[in-house]
Amino acid sequence: MTTDANRMRTSDQEREQVAEILRAAMTEGRLTLEEGEERLATAYGSKYRDELRPLTADLPDGGRRALAETPQARLATRRGLIRHATVVASVGLILTGLWILSGAEFFWPAIPLIFLVMGLIRHARWRHWEPRYSYAHRVAPWNAPGHR
Repeated sequence: MTTDANRMRTSDQEREQVAEILRAAMTEGRLTLEEGEERLATAYGSKYRDELRPLTADLPDGGRRALAETPQARLATRRGLIRHATVVASVGLILTGLWILSGAEFFWPAIPLIFLVMGLIRHARWRHWEPRYSYAHRVAPWNAPGHR
């Protein structure tokens, strides 16, 4: 272990993020109630970031997968996909209106619309494999590659 002078202090937000991961792992059944409560107490009592890493190290994907599968995470993902689809549809309508006003024979809005729809399809497809959630898609500082 390094000296206290070289260690990075943890924030309340980081402790709360680990607590959310631990609660999700308990709900999923990966941690018993006793083990989860013990880890929660350790998380809330930690002073340094390196004290948080062992709390989620033995969970799949550092515990972020369990957090991403919560109902709140799924709802946030669904809202993001709906928002994306709304933007694509709005831009499509605007471009089609401009095409009508321009009087061009070639339907030129098809070119940008192809890329917009491809992005929407990618978003919808990867939603299942990589759920978007406020914490799920970020790498926590204590789980970052190369962090000691």
